[in-house]
Amino acid sequence: MAKKLVCITKEGLKIDETEEEKKKFEEQKAKYENLCKVVKDVLGDKVEKVIISERLQNTPCILVTGEYGWSANMERIMKAQALRDNSMGTYMSSKKTLELNPNHSVVSELKKKADADKNDKTVKDLVWLLFETALLNSGFSLDDPASFATRIHRMIRLGLNIDEEEAEDQQKVDEELPPLETDDSSSKMEEVD
Repeated sequence: MAKKLVCITKEGLKIDETEEEKKKFEEQKAKYENLCKVVKDVLGDKVEKVIISERLQNTPCILVTGEYGWSANMERIMKAQALRDNSMGTYMSSKKTLELNPNHSVVSELKKKADADKNDKTVKDLVWLLFETALLNSGFSLDDPASFATRIHRMIRLGLNIDEEEAEDQQKVDEELPPLETDDSSSKMEEVD
């Protein structure tokens, strides 16, 4: 019996499952429909669609490409080409699907927060962080590493219970401090008579 090989980084991966598993998955799909919509609204055209995943076990989400689009590795190779066709690159690389793991604690807590207030700044930050970490985890590169770092720092402050105003005050103090003074005599070469 011949087996067909499929790329697991592309959408459309079919896993054999029982009727009970299919029913449970359909229930989860309905339960997480609102979260998928919120995530898609936040990410806009960065992803083609947001769906619930059957394949994930340990990670909260993953990015997969369309069945006929470029894989992450191919996209990286094509971006590195000197004489590449930008229009084709945009067409081939734009078909990303974000798959959410409904059994992961991060996704279930995000669902609770989004159900409570979909416009919550924390929800938007978490969605972007999940997307960008999924980009990295799936082999893609970040478009804007600086905003990723800013979001990480904001989440660290939140985790450490540092007030946003307190952090801004500290940044102002740091900016007002004079630069470190150096001993000029040690940095100059001795003059020879």
